[in-house]
Amino acid sequence: MKTLFRNFSQNPKNDILSGLTVALALVPEAVAFAFIAGIDPLVGLYGAFMMGIVTSIFGGRPGMISGATGAMAVVMVHMIQQGNKVGNALAQPIENLGLHWLFITLLIVGVIQISAGIFRLGKFVRLIPHSVMMGFVNGLAIVIFLSQLGLFQKTTDAGIQWIQGTELFTMLALVVMTMLIMFFLPKLTTKVPAALIAIISVALVTVFGGIEVSTVGSFIKEGGGEGLQGGLPLFQGQIFELLHTLNGHWNLILPTAFLLASVGLIESLMTLNLVDEITQTRGSGNRECLAQGGANFLNGLFGGMGGCAMIGQSIINVNSGGRGRLSGITASISLLLFVLFGSSIIEQIPIAALVGVMFMVVIGTFAWSSFRILRKIPKSDAFVLITVSAITVWQDLAIAVIVGVIISALVFAWENATMIRARKRIKDNGTKVYEIWGPLFFGSIQNFNSKFNIQKDPDIVEIDFIESRVSDHSGIEAIENLIGKYRGLNKKVRLTHLSPECKSLLLKANPSFERSIVGSVDDPRYYVVTDLVDREV
Repeated sequence: MKTLFRNFSQNPKNDILSGLTVALALVPEAVAFAFIAGIDPLVGLYGAFMMGIVTSIFGGRPGMISGATGAMAVVMVHMIQQGNKVGNALAQPIENLGLHWLFITLLIVGVIQISAGIFRLGKFVRLIPHSVMMGFVNGLAIVIFLSQLGLFQKTTDAGIQWIQGTELFTMLALVVMTMLIMFFLPKLTTKVPAALIAIISVALVTVFGGIEVSTVGSFIKEGGGEGLQGGLPLFQGQIFELLHTLNGHWNLILPTAFLLASVGLIESLMTLNLVDEITQTRGSGNRECLAQGGANFLNGLFGGMGGCAMIGQSIINVNSGGRGRLSGITASISLLLFVLFGSSIIEQIPIAALVGVMFMVVIGTFAWSSFRILRKIPKSDAFVLITVSAITVWQDLAIAVIVGVIISALVFAWENATMIRARKRIKDNGTKVYEIWGPLFFGSIQNFNSKFNIQKDPDIVEIDFIESRVSDHSGIEAIENLIGKYRGLNKKVRLTHLSPECKSLLLKANPSFERSIVGSVDDPRYYVVTDLVDREV
């Protein structure tokens, strides 16, 4: 009970104030991502609220913030557009059919992510190399920075143009003012979140100074929305009546659902890992999978756009002192209250203040140390770091992380493939012993086979695995073929010092290995490793 309360709130004042700060930063993000997906801003705000409240209460990482995200919004666009085309082409046209298809897709996304949690797939985030993590945060910092540049544009009769002249200098001045407050205020006091004070200060300057700037309200209206004012999310029962419209279109819905689920989980688990490092605590990846899935399922039922963890807002929260679940709950409830009652106030917040906050997030997110260590780390790790950063900016986070992990795995396999060795000696009775060192797997088979001189070896050969392990089916095949070649010349092969796992693997694949495995002499070090693995699991 004490641990539960500590997770709920380590410091109620800090959690509430940081939650309020995050809520203010969530508004333009949710609205912008809704515009990207081509849906009403309120759908984005409802999505941010439902994602935030569910993951804050049930998620695996206290203090981490979830909401509507650009990574998922980009994936939604094509499906929503196709759905709207189908709806308009029906004999009795259905308005916003693409949006209803999105809600149906989110139900499937929720089931997939919940299944990932049930089958404990969240733990695999621990296998992501550090070079991939650094590339991820660097790329994401660049993406956050580039996304803020769009707020320096405005829509005119001639199209979208960059702001210029007095309007540009005014906005830059307010952005710099926000950043300076956030930089110097913590040096004076840490009792209040610097980001919240910066936003309030800039808002007061513009309101009482009569300065005309782009605000949250004008941003929404320029994007085609009517404002923040809305009611509570409503149950979308009609989506079950529209399932028949998916006939012939499941090949669009299901791949989109799997992609959304994958992108959401990867971004959430990577953010969880990052927040773990910042707070020097450890969250639960499997529990986060369950919470993310439940939140997306709820979004499908009640008309939100879905989402996942948000690294920018999570860092704002943590840096503002929000470490407990209360911070995320406060952010989510505040966001809903803005929609219900506080829209007129929130719409007056200058976009420049929120841009300044996000620029500080960029500075805090980017791993500046990567420049210093690039020449000190292995070239393969440096290549992975740069590649993941570039692909995150060029494509998206999910693809970048997958590519980074694949490259790291291939490099690891190649390096281990060249590590296999064989020390050779002759016993007094004439038996030749090959002491194998290094892992035997698909990558090291060629080197393994090259160590043996089958034609010239004596009649009895002993292969000692005291410093080696058979890791996969390719390794089993290599041993089986080797034994077959020796037996073809009427020579005997003995396998010694196999670990219990290796013995089991060999005998399960081919019981005839029993003739070659000598006694039950095992290296005791294997038992120690086995015990450690059992305790870890």
